[in-house]
Amino acid sequence: MKRIAVYCGASKGKNPIYEDYAVKLAKWITDAQCELVYGGGKVGLMGIVADTVLDHGGKVIGVMPQFLVDREIAHDQLSRLVVVNDMDERKKKMMDLSDCCMALPGGPGTLEEISEAISWARLGENASPCIFLNVNGYYDLIGRFFDQMVDEGFLSSEDRKKVLISDSFDEIKTFIETYVPPHVRTYSK
Repeated sequence: MKRIAVYCGASKGKNPIYEDYAVKLAKWITDAQCELVYGGGKVGLMGIVADTVLDHGGKVIGVMPQFLVDREIAHDQLSRLVVVNDMDERKKKMMDLSDCCMALPGGPGTLEEISEAISWARLGENASPCIFLNVNGYYDLIGRFFDQMVDEGFLSSEDRKKVLISDSFDEIKTFIETYVPPHVRTYSK
């Protein structure tokens, strides 16, 4: 069984389409008989994804640092809650527990988490496919930025192909099934 790490907002965003896609993603995860690995919260898009997976009989593993558990935002119905020391440990644990890294819309934290997963893949420390679920064109600018990295010589075109930005679950499924991790990055003077 595959586990999909989902990074997403602790808020819902202004457009209801983000909530709709959180539900669609959660149903897609359970239909594929996958488990959800996520930040462990009960608020925002995080809570919607977790609740929907649980409501459809799926398993949910939350990973949350103690200081957030202490703020009482941990989901209390999870299959398993892994409590860690800090955000760095959370990101590492989520990658260790999952077979795929996916970002729904979110804020700087979401962007940081998926960016780190992509960076670690280029260094040989994350063998999982990395995907931006591009709801309502939310990640269009990120796609253009990655393309600019290629144009300016900071990202290889081969590594650029290892990051999917899409709103199609069929395309995402194919990407996951055919994914081959990037070659470990080497350096020259």
